[in-house]
Amino acid sequence: MAERACSKSYVFLIYLTLAVSTFIAYEPVRHNGFVEYDDDIYVTENPHVTNGLRCESIIWAFTRPHAGNWHPLTWLSHMLDCELFGLNPPWHHLTSLLFHIVNTLLLFLVLKMMSGAVWPSAFVAAAFALHPLHVESVAWVAERKDVLSGFFWMLTMAAYLRYAKRPGIGRYLLVVLALCLGLMAKPMLVTLPFVLLLLDYWPLGRFQLGRAGENVNRRGRQATSTCFQWPVFYRLVREKLPFFILSAVSGVITFLVQRSSGAVAPIDKLPATVRIANASISYIRYIGKMFWPRQLAVFYPHSADKVPMWQAVISALLLLAVSICVVRLAQKHKYLLVGWLWYLGTLVPVIGIVQAGSQAMADRYTYLPSIGIFIIVAWGAADFGAKWRYRRIGLGITASIMLTVLLICTRIQAHYWQNSFTLFGHALAVTENNSIMHNNFGGELLKEERFDEAVMHFDEALRINPQYLEAFNNKGEAFLGMGKSDEAIAIFTEVLKAGEKPHEMYNNLGLAYAQKGEIGAAIENYNEALMLKPDYVKAMSNLGLALKKDGKIDEAIKQWQKALQLKPDYAKAHYNLGVAMAEQGKYDDAVRHLIDALQIQPGWAEAHYNLGGVYVRQGKLELAVEQCVEALRLKPDYLTARISLAYTLLELGRTQSAIEQYHKILQLEPDNLGVLNRLAWILATTDDMRLQNSSEAVKFARRACELSGYKQVDLLDTLAAAYAAADRFSNAIETAEKAINLAEAAGKKQIAEKIRDRLQLYKAGRPYHRGTKPVE
Repeated sequence: MAERACSKSYVFLIYLTLAVSTFIAYEPVRHNGFVEYDDDIYVTENPHVTNGLRCESIIWAFTRPHAGNWHPLTWLSHMLDCELFGLNPPWHHLTSLLFHIVNTLLLFLVLKMMSGAVWPSAFVAAAFALHPLHVESVAWVAERKDVLSGFFWMLTMAAYLRYAKRPGIGRYLLVVLALCLGLMAKPMLVTLPFVLLLLDYWPLGRFQLGRAGENVNRRGRQATSTCFQWPVFYRLVREKLPFFILSAVSGVITFLVQRSSGAVAPIDKLPATVRIANASISYIRYIGKMFWPRQLAVFYPHSADKVPMWQAVISALLLLAVSICVVRLAQKHKYLLVGWLWYLGTLVPVIGIVQAGSQAMADRYTYLPSIGIFIIVAWGAADFGAKWRYRRIGLGITASIMLTVLLICTRIQAHYWQNSFTLFGHALAVTENNSIMHNNFGGELLKEERFDEAVMHFDEALRINPQYLEAFNNKGEAFLGMGKSDEAIAIFTEVLKAGEKPHEMYNNLGLAYAQKGEIGAAIENYNEALMLKPDYVKAMSNLGLALKKDGKIDEAIKQWQKALQLKPDYAKAHYNLGVAMAEQGKYDDAVRHLIDALQIQPGWAEAHYNLGGVYVRQGKLELAVEQCVEALRLKPDYLTARISLAYTLLELGRTQSAIEQYHKILQLEPDNLGVLNRLAWILATTDDMRLQNSSEAVKFARRACELSGYKQVDLLDTLAAAYAAADRFSNAIETAEKAINLAEAAGKKQIAEKIRDRLQLYKAGRPYHRGTKPVE
């Protein structure tokens, strides 16, 4: 009894250690955001998902393939996250991590119950939990399907174990249910029936029946002299026919969906010889990364016709040699055959024979197949050290060191998933000729308005793949950002000829013509885009902007309203409507739309700034200050927002804070005439003697006049006030008289009168100390 209690205590500690160490390894994902690599397709820009669990969204998940896949349970898991947490990245990451922890505990439970070997089972589970190859499956929100399908994989094995111990129709149907759910999470589970057959061989031992009905022992060795019985094998295969049928149906659905979406590469672009060669190399590379996990990347480029055939031949020979050795040793060490065939078999759907996507291989594909190799290592180590006197201590220390190293590597790898910049930048650092990552990294630079750097990466992507139309398109968008509309038009026209997504190209051409000032041509191209794709909300939004520039504000508003009917969470349409409503004086409607835009896209500095502007017009100055402060937090070099903040602070009587803001503006833009003038006026005329600084006022006012050639009335008026504040009344009088002459010459009689009133003060030896607004 005491031994059993002790054993249970050890097992509980193993569960606890597995859970805690897995959380520690992946804890950095709490600080990671979404990445611009499928996360937008799966979550952030997918209205079916972001709307949460709604009846229509659930129907969509089961009836409409999307992103080249049919996996309704994965969609439901993302919808539930959005329902509970909105678009708050840490919680989405923690959900995936929770699934990974549960998968780890279930794997340990199943292996322990099947084999009775606690420590080898614990090692397999720990290696599965902590290996950096699995970071991609856990840290990538779009790969929720990996950890979710892994959960149902483990549940299926657990249900099958119950059935194998005591067969019954109810237990059998439970296995079927778990398998069905797993296939609806990710079709990777099509190989699970094959794995269940392997588990029958070892450790369940259902293939052999000994003289007294004995099985294989817990170490995977033959317990008694038994022989392989073909009738038993046939029975076990028949038993799993429904499983194989489910897998076949799932495989056919997946193939048809991926082919219809264009995800499956045609034979003429990727010949069978290239696919087989890449598959052979990938099998060996995956094993290499399991034992030496370095240079891991989110995307490994496919070499296509440049696959080195000598590597393929050597890899194939290695696979053959290992397979022969495994078969020869399998009679005594059954776990070798199970582990090896588990690895080879479960990788078949993603090894590239049927090529889906443009990657040569992917870390996420090892999430379940790696278990086979871990089984070989764990039970092989136990066998290898069976006669070693200090076996437990030696193996324990070795395993602890290995797992600690894996934990550290996983934490490091998880940091690379912090954002798109770190992810794509790391991929470029550890791979070569990676056109996809050059294009994606350039896209991130494009968002940061680092156009020259972005073009360099797009050019590099095109050097590697001259037919890469998306890189061409992005380069055109970079030219748009640089104001090179003619170059952009040339690129978009060229891509349009290639027939690649013509509706997007017409939209981009519209943008280019709008930038060029040819509004009619812009409207024409937007309409062309909408003829090809009537629900293209981006073109609707851009058409609205063009119509607004053309003076057709009511038609513009109709376009944005139509866009919102199709996509209620379209932030740009809300924003454009908010700005338009503000211009029409409909401030309540403007506030509502701008707040909606910010709820959808909280980090939008321009929306915060415009909302602040509406609050100013409503007289809600404190709220306006809050919005300007938030805009500047998001975009510290946002000069317009800082000028608006300074103005609003002045209106609130917070003169010192306004002065501080004006100084910050001049640090960014030293020759801003308006700011120089405003700051000089405040420092010269403020009623607060603690804030008055006549020497600074003269300096700023003189600089403004120098920049304008002493020909602007308002700047000369400010300089006169600054001279008077510095007791330089002769200079003040001379400057004020010049300002009056310029104002009268320009027909600005009222302004001339105001300056003449101040001139009388200067002649009387008195400075002007009224308010903080210069002449306008």
